[in-house]
Amino acid sequence: MPFARLATATTATAHIGLGLAAVGRPGYITPDRDCDLPAGRTPDALRERAHELLDAAYAQGVRYLDVARSYGRAEEFLAEWLRARPDVQDVVIGSKWGYTYTADWRTDAEVHEVKDHSVAAFERQYAEAAALLGDRLDLYQIHSVTPDSPALTDPALHARLAELAANGVTVGISTSGPAQAEAIRAALAVTVDGKPLFRTVQATYNLLETSAAAALAEAHDAGLTVIVKEALANGRLAGPGAPPALRAVAGETEATCDAVAIAAILRLPWAGVVLSGAATAVQLASNLHAPVVDLDEGHLTRLGELVEEPATYWKHRSELPWS
Repeated sequence: MPFARLATATTATAHIGLGLAAVGRPGYITPDRDCDLPAGRTPDALRERAHELLDAAYAQGVRYLDVARSYGRAEEFLAEWLRARPDVQDVVIGSKWGYTYTADWRTDAEVHEVKDHSVAAFERQYAEAAALLGDRLDLYQIHSVTPDSPALTDPALHARLAELAANGVTVGISTSGPAQAEAIRAALAVTVDGKPLFRTVQATYNLLETSAAAALAEAHDAGLTVIVKEALANGRLAGPGAPPALRAVAGETEATCDAVAIAAILRLPWAGVVLSGAATAVQLASNLHAPVVDLDEGHLTRLGELVEEPATYWKHRSELPWS
């Protein structure tokens, strides 16, 4: 599978990926976007920013790149970057389907994305992604699977996804919400012709939200690649607003809060790739410092005390404004 290319990478940052959610569309739920993005946030301005981040990430050893159909024009920006750099052949490209972007490049839209896990939605969105990324698409994931998602029980969809996998595209899921562990375990049980269907799982995991840890370890033990998203809890674990305990550990290790938060995840044996959602080159450079942060057991114990109840964490996240 394509993730074998990551296993052979020799750079310290090979297991940090770059996600383009923050720069593929003008609106997102991470705070301080007025400071992070170009004035006006036009498609051309965000295209330039996305390409700047992709150049910086690749130069610093990042080899996994993450987009989605609902990330505005992120797939388009990535496809343009790949076409302009035909010598870049050692990256792994992952995208997701299941949400349709509906904000029409506005930050004040009433609805920014609409969820649909039907076979019809898959066919439409896969055709759109393939038209942009072609044979560079290595991984295609179902976006934000929850335990009640029809994607876990629809045999017609499973058959179509198995066909995609037979043609060389790895099939996976991403998860969201307080019941991530249940969704992951349900996905592990999905088979087609006696073979497991899903080979990757992308889940929210960070110092505040650790409830999926045991299920992710089970997925890893079952041979799936685990991709960690929202490692900085949509900005809550970065900058001056980070929890005091995190700021203290950052000071003791002479690192930034974001690097410490990512470093704690990189230590986990089941974490295959941890995504950076950087919106600026400075943020990216700070995130990529994570592999050299030296955390001892005392640091990890103190950081472990930051954990919130899943319901509390996800309620807070659901209340973050699009801006």
